[in-house]
Amino acid sequence: MTVAGAGEQPVKLDTFPRLLLAHARERGERPAIREKDLGIWQSWTWAEAAREVRAIACGLAELGFKRGDRLGIIGDNRPRLYWSMCAAQMLGGIPVPMYQDAVAQEMVFVLQDAGIHIAVVEDQEQVDKLIEVKDQCPELQHIIYDDPRGLRHYTQTFLHGLDEVVAAGRIHDQNQPDFIEQEVALGRAEDTAIMLYTSGTTGKPKGVCQTHGALIAAARGGCAFDGLNETDEVLSYLPMAWVGDNLFSYAQALVAGFTVNCPESGDTVMTDMREIGPTMYFAPPRVFENMLTQVMIRMEDAGALKRRMFHYFMEVARRCGADILDGKPVPFADRLRYALGEVLVYGPLRNVLGMSRIRVAYTAGAAIGPDLFRFYRSIGINLKQFYGQTETCAYVCLQPDRQIKFDSVGPPAPGVEVKIADNGEILVRGPMLLKEYYKRPDATAEAIDAEGYFKTGDAGFIDEDGHLKIIDRAKDVGRLKNGAMFAPNYIENKLKFFPYIKEAVAFGHDREMVCAFINIDMGAVGNWAERRGIPYAGYTDLAGKPEVYQLIQECVEKVNAELAHDAMVAATQVHRFLILHKELDPDDDELTRTRKVRRGFIAEKYAVLIDALYGGKASQYIETEVKFEDGRKGKVAAELVIRDVKTFPAVQGRAA
Repeated sequence: MTVAGAGEQPVKLDTFPRLLLAHARERGERPAIREKDLGIWQSWTWAEAAREVRAIACGLAELGFKRGDRLGIIGDNRPRLYWSMCAAQMLGGIPVPMYQDAVAQEMVFVLQDAGIHIAVVEDQEQVDKLIEVKDQCPELQHIIYDDPRGLRHYTQTFLHGLDEVVAAGRIHDQNQPDFIEQEVALGRAEDTAIMLYTSGTTGKPKGVCQTHGALIAAARGGCAFDGLNETDEVLSYLPMAWVGDNLFSYAQALVAGFTVNCPESGDTVMTDMREIGPTMYFAPPRVFENMLTQVMIRMEDAGALKRRMFHYFMEVARRCGADILDGKPVPFADRLRYALGEVLVYGPLRNVLGMSRIRVAYTAGAAIGPDLFRFYRSIGINLKQFYGQTETCAYVCLQPDRQIKFDSVGPPAPGVEVKIADNGEILVRGPMLLKEYYKRPDATAEAIDAEGYFKTGDAGFIDEDGHLKIIDRAKDVGRLKNGAMFAPNYIENKLKFFPYIKEAVAFGHDREMVCAFINIDMGAVGNWAERRGIPYAGYTDLAGKPEVYQLIQECVEKVNAELAHDAMVAATQVHRFLILHKELDPDDDELTRTRKVRRGFIAEKYAVLIDALYGGKASQYIETEVKFEDGRKGKVAAELVIRDVKTFPAVQGRAA
């Protein structure tokens, strides 16, 4: 794609700064980004956004930021943090977003590994974290903050308000009006556009270097695939350090020219979503699970008539809603019932969820339960799975409209090649692959084979329709002692479909049977307990209640009944389980910041519980150290009950 004015040479739109400047010229008065602040939506046009980015870039140059430097970005989704990313790219630098909820010590590795000289952060909380570890990061010379609240009395000379950086940048721009154009002209598609660190489930995180060309190819492919254009709206609320946000809230916005909306805070996302009414939405399965949990909790509290109406029409939706959405033939009587349900239930429900205007919704990051997938599609939300990794710009497979399969992630995306290795690992090749792992040529060589295929680390197969099906992480797929395939993530996702189960960890490799740890969902189970008059004093107390154990046992047995219908996994039904006395937490290193289970760490930390599960014990005492948000440490202790659950004989043929 190129643009040119009269008598000008065409300019290839192959870097993000060039895309931004093109939007400022072509649709300068259209809204580029919005932010809700103090309850009021503020809006910036493409022309205004380009001016702000230009000023920040010049201000960074005044502080000594230059081509090839890395710029730290830490905070919630804020316009000026996105602009700082683009400003770094204007100067040929590389933004390095970090997870805003990480504690200070977690940031040290990235700050040191990336050699960050300047960091742009959101507020006092992030400033305090960097000050805490600055002595461990001698290369960090300047910290720039967006929100000045609480920072009035900070006197450190390395601290700068973003307002003063912008003011200095405007003066720089006046004095050197050609500077930015010259810097942008030096940019190349093969330059590293961003560095995103992997979650580090098996070791130290690696810096994934993605080029402008790779991200733009993925963004253009996705936009063309689902018809995204300048009239679309997206809500930007997921961590900026996650590749999904970088694709949807940054790369695709700069390719298609649509509007990005930043919520006031994580607590107001649902309210802000209803106000904006995005046309495109992206969330990991956990978010869709939480939304469904809240819906079910509200229905439990509703009157009897309303409950009956909801369940009746949801049964209609389960029967024919997804087929209606896909344009498949449906009996007239069911169409009539569904139309009535649209007025009474589905339309109001989509409105409550903020999804009234959704044209396409995506989920990725982990497998989504077929029942959860079916629920959203059945009420008229065009939810689709896609598949990808940080190393592939989150762009490998996409599900085409009217070709949705609940147990696949769709065929390869345009321009992407997928093949299955002899050991079952999924290999991918295309223009969206990483340039390299930063300062890790060994890891880069190990990840990409001689034919240019990236080794995803996932196990799967391609079905008869050319759709890719994911089994599990290749390293996690094991075997029971009887030789049956054991895919823990597959079992865990089935368990997590229930609103009462927040997290699950399954064990079974080289064992005679499958056992599981369960985390209850405090909100859902707490509401369930209150309605039954069951008192509790907190998570640990609630998790140990006999009534809660019975509730979770029923969920586990339902999963076992489902597994019995699938020949591949019928032998891996859960035989015993316990409910953990604490929630698995990224601060305790049990989950990554993207809430992926660190399976090996958990197995080591809770080895005494695993031994009790497989040793036939009825209970086990455990004492566990926990970290609090303010850095303090404490201990949680409990005598955990272990339950045996019913299993089912394998059923011939797979259930529909």
